[in-house]
Amino acid sequence: MDTEAQPTERDRSSRPSGSEATTSQAAGPEDRSRFTLVARVSSWVPGGRLTLTLLLCLLFSLLLSTFVVRPFQIPSGSMEQGLRIGDRVLVNRLAYRFEAAPQRGDIVVFDGTGYFGHADYIKRVVGVGGDHVVCCDSEGRIQVNGRPVDESGFLYPGDSPSAVPFDVVVPDGTLFVLGDHRGESSDSRDHLGSPGGGMIPVGEVIGRADWIVWPFGHAGRLHRPDAYTRVPAAARAGAHG
Repeated sequence: MDTEAQPTERDRSSRPSGSEATTSQAAGPEDRSRFTLVARVSSWVPGGRLTLTLLLCLLFSLLLSTFVVRPFQIPSGSMEQGLRIGDRVLVNRLAYRFEAAPQRGDIVVFDGTGYFGHADYIKRVVGVGGDHVVCCDSEGRIQVNGRPVDESGFLYPGDSPSAVPFDVVVPDGTLFVLGDHRGESSDSRDHLGSPGGGMIPVGEVIGRADWIVWPFGHAGRLHRPDAYTRVPAAARAGAHG
């Protein structure tokens, strides 16, 4: 006689199916505690889970704007015709982290407090630390380290490189910046006699403008022009050729 207990119909029906067992195992103690935590937090917040979701999205946007990208609206015509009044651009806040530095031709947003005025500005980098920037040569061009720069690809049509002559050496750790619409731009040329000599400390740079995102018909990537690729490195005092 077989003495092993045989499962009754009731025993078989009371056992969970394979899919039910899998689901039960998947929802382990950690998952249940996580769901419980979300439920508790939601119960404390007026509006429940919807409000909690909106708050988390707002926090994510704030962190994104603070550490990664920041939207910036073009306030004036100083960077026309590439950037127009009202354009929205995305500023890459990570572009100059991890030992990277602004390069000639970059479009940067910086805090001009104490240098240009109490506001954020957007300009193009023309000279970096050590550069000798002169305007203008016999053909009316800006020279950087003795090399003329062809600005025709981005200079506002009809503008000259500068109506104001200048001859400056950019101190280390600073930038010489100009607007593309020289006739409408207040930039390093206009502050040569101000504190800082019209130069912007690299530490005041918020980031590099990389994208136009609005209006959609004008949206696109902002590229560093080739005009500065042939400019030689700055000559340093005491350097030997």
